[in-house]
Formats: sequence, C-alpha cells, structure tokens
Amino acid sequence: MHPELEITPQTALIDVPRRIALRGLPPGQRVTLQSRTVRGPQVQWTSEASFIADAEGCVDLTRDAPVAGSYSGVSAMGLVWSQTKADANASAEPFAAEPAAALLTEVRALLSDDGPVLTARFVQQLAAEGVTRREVRDEGLSAVLFTPATPGPHPVVMVLNGSGGGINEPRAALYASRGYAALAVGYFKCPGRSDYISDTHLEYFETALHWIHRELQPRDGFVALSGQSRGGELVLLLGSLFPELVKAVIGYVPGAVVHCAQNACDPATGREGPAWIFRGQPVPHVWSGNRTATWAPWDDGPEPRRHTAAILTALQDPEAVERARIRVERIDGPLLLLSATDDGSWPSSLYGRMVKEHLAAHGHPYPVEHHDWEGGGHAILFPYVPTTHLVYAHPVSKRLSTTGALRRSTRKPTRNRGRRCRRFWRGLLRRMQPEPTFAQSAADDHRGPIARTFMVRQAHHERIDPPPAVFPFVLSLSKDGWPDLKPSNFSFLL
Repeated sequence: MHPELEITPQTALIDVPRRIALRGLPPGQRVTLQSRTVRGPQVQWTSEASFIADAEGCVDLTRDAPVAGSYSGVSAMGLVWSQTKADANASAEPFAAEPAAALLTEVRALLSDDGPVLTARFVQQLAAEGVTRREVRDEGLSAVLFTPATPGPHPVVMVLNGSGGGINEPRAALYASRGYAALAVGYFKCPGRSDYISDTHLEYFETALHWIHRELQPRDGFVALSGQSRGGELVLLLGSLFPELVKAVIGYVPGAVVHCAQNACDPATGREGPAWIFRGQPVPHVWSGNRTATWAPWDDGPEPRRHTAAILTALQDPEAVERARIRVERIDGPLLLLSATDDGSWPSSLYGRMVKEHLAAHGHPYPVEHHDWEGGGHAILFPYVPTTHLVYAHPVSKRLSTTGALRRSTRKPTRNRGRRCRRFWRGLLRRMQPEPTFAQSAADDHRGPIARTFMVRQAHHERIDPPPAVFPFVLSLSKDGWPDLKPSNFSFLL
C-alpha cells in the first residue's frame, strides 16, 4: 500500500476542525508534516511537526501528539494555530487580503530526507456559498451587511471590533454562514469615521440598531450584539443603554467597566480622555478621578509590557470602579462571555466574573454563561487561526505589548469555544419558554454549561428594574506593591 495523506473535510467553514491523517506508512516511521498559508498582504505563515506512525502505519492528528515541532499535545488543528510568519516584520493579519475571502492551506508530508513528498490542501471559508455582502452607508453608517443564503427573515447580529478599529467582516461573514444576518459596524479607522476611538458618540450605534429593526425586520424582532475587546465593553454598554433594541449580548474578552480612550486615543485629548459620549456627556470611565490608577506598570514595566498591569492599578479604587461599572443588570436578555486568565491586554477573566457576579446579585432572569480559558491570552477571538503573534504594535498607538499566553503550552485553542457560541445562538432562537430564576438555574442544572440550553423568555414578560447597588471591588497588592493576582485576593462586596 502506498502512503496517502488525507484531509477531511477539504472545504468547510473556518470554525470546522479538520482530520489530517496519513496511512500506508511502515510502522514506527517518523514523518514530518509542514503547513503553509498565505495571509494578509501575501505573507506566508508556516508550521511543522514530526510524528511516529503507529503499528498500523497510521498518523492521525486528532489522536496523535507530535514528538517535535511547532506545537505539543494532541491537537487536530495544531498545524494551523501554531503557524508563524516567515517574515517577522510582515503584517500579522490572520485573514486573507480580501475581506471575508477563504484561506487555502497546503500540507506537505516529508517521509524521509530523500523520499517522496505527499501534498494535500484544505480551504477555510468565512462566507458559505450564497452569503451576500453589501456595504451600508445609510444615515452616516460605516458598515458591511452579510446576509445568509437562506430565505429571511433572519435573526440579526450587530458585530463590533475592538481598539484596532475597522470593520470586523470575518466574524460577520461567519455569522451569516450560520444563518444570521450580520451587520459589521465600524466606528473608527473606517470610511467616514475618525482615526481614533476618542469621543465616539453612542447615538451612532443607536442609529445602527434602529436601522437594523427598520430595514432588516429581524425575525421575531431578535437583535444580538457581538463584540471583542473594546467591542466587548461596548456591547455590554449598548445592551444596558438600549435594552428595548437588544435581545442578547456576546462579549469576547470583554470589559466590565467603562475605560478611557487608552491606546486608541486621539493624541489631542490623550489616553485618559473619554472613549464614549452619550447625550452630549462623556460616559464616566474608570480612570476618571481614580485615586490609585497609574500607567507606570505599562510605561515602565518589563518587556514585553502588559497593559493589564496598569488596568489593575485602577481597579484598586472601589468608588471609581462603581462610577465606571457598566449597568449590565439593565440588559434585557441572555449573555455569553468568553475570557482568558492570562490576558495581557486587560483582565478579561476578572471582568467576566464581575459581570456574572453582579447579574447574579440582581437576580438576572436570563441565562448568563462565562467561559474562562486557563492560561489563555487576549487572542482567543477566532477559531483556527494562528495564535502565535503574542507581542505586537498596537494598530493605533504603535506601542509594543503582549496579548498574554506567552507559555507555548497555553496557546492551544479550545475547540469547544466555537461549539459553545453556536449552541448559545441556536438556543436563543428557541422561543416562548420562560427561564427559571438565576438561583433555580444554578441549583437545578447539573449538566454543566455546555449541555444547558438557552431559552428566550416570552416576548411580553414583566420587566423588573432592580434598584442600583453599590459594587465595590477590592484588589490586594503583593509585598512589592504590584497587583497580586491570586484568586483569593479578589473579592466582591455586593
């Protein structure tokens, strides 16, 4: 039997894992697999890993760990997420040059130094066949609409990017491929908008939400918000300000408090200037009037610098935290939060816990899921793309920092992340079954977060606005004065 290299499925959406397997090898033979993908402006990303064939002469990446190479441990898509740039100074864009275009990866199997080379390819699609793309410039919007191939009306997701700005077309295209009309809305560093996040008026997003309801006529009036990083902060904020227009929120590495403009600031107003303006007034942020906040750990800390270290100093002032806290209890629907414990950009793991704890204290009548990846960094945003670019220059400020997860063993993506997101969205569309109270859900559900199904409450439920509560947050310091990150040093006085 001649050796064969097989990849299945060869063409599928980007969130679908592949089975890469070799058969017909001599038992015990060592084989090296190499991958190559062209991303962004024609930048080559590569990886390689060596394996030992089993007694049947087979190697299967869904089962076998490499004995050497770019990654360790069993990982079906290890050859993808462990890729690195051939040119360290080249663009780190993980997608294709054309927005939402498919990615082609070539895999080569080297059977020996002078033996035959087997080659196979697979395609990662962001937009399924029939998904359409349309630019939207109505009413001053800078957005791109992706529509599913299936007949409407569709549920709708509004997609927001983070502090890098621009329009998040890849995520919107993937949502549309899964049956949701997706409007990716840019709010800076995009056509017709500022180059900076500073002084972004939240009425702009209110306009986008009204446009969605009027022009797209969502199925059952269902509109969800999806945002990452600063966009994760933003979707929580918008859900709290416009509950009548939003029915669910998903935040990737989100914030729990409002932040200042930070690295995406307009130099004229500075990093401590406001990011958000609402009804003519700056939205209070955690740096404003803060007695403990200092940029010193970020400005003067050891390389690679962690922005999280500065943010944690601001969280030591409980009054400033309460002023800046996003009133998530006003969100009129379920929430899904995804975070990582070694986030170098800001403490998304802590923020996710803050949101969930506060909603529990208010008896939030909808499901709240928080999935926290141990040892993961800020770059858990998308399935099956390289996770190795961990030290980067911020797209606006150009300052170097790390996203976290510098230990190689923690960069492996969790395949369940995509499944959990898809389960969340599917469950939201199962209608007309009231959800038990938060306490009942926690007590009665022994199946765990993956098995639990989300249900949207009846459309005409009685709305209860809980009274505002003091939400002081206490963070202990280590002996040398730096924030101490042991879990026992975080407490919430609700």
